Amino acid sequence: MAEYRVLVVEDSPTMRQLIVFALKRIRNIQIEEAGDGVGGLKKLSAQSFDLVVTDLNMPIMDGLKLVSLIRSDPQYKDLPVIVITTEGANEDRERALALGANEYITKPIQTARILEVAKKMLGM
Repeated sequence: MAEYRVLVVEDSPTMRQLIVFALKRIRNIQIEEAGDGVGGLKKLSAQSFDLVVTDLNMPIMDGLKLVSLIRSDPQYKDLPVIVITTEGANEDRERALALGANEYITKPIQTARILEVAKKMLGM
C-alpha cells in the first residue's frame, strides 16, 4: 500500500526516468508521470498527491504556469511542489518560489539532493 503519492511532470523521458529512479528509493511511494503541465493537471484532478515534482521548460504548459494553477486552487494550497530545472538564474528561482514552489533544484540533478528535498517535503 503506497503511503506517498508523487506526481512527476517532466517532458524529457530521460530526465523523468532519473527523477523517478531517485524517488523510488523512498519506501511506500507511488509515482505517476506526466509529460507536460496539461497532463500533470489532468492527473492532479483525477487523484490526490502528496508531492509534485515539475520541470519548468515544457511544451504546451510550462512549470511556472502549472505551479501558479496549483496554487490558485484552494484544494492544493498545502501540496508541496518541487521545481527541477536547467534554469539556474536567480530571477527564475525567485519567480518559481514567488508563484508558490516550495523548493527549486537545478540540473544536473543529484539523486541525493532529490531524495533529501522530497523526504523533507513529505515530512519524513
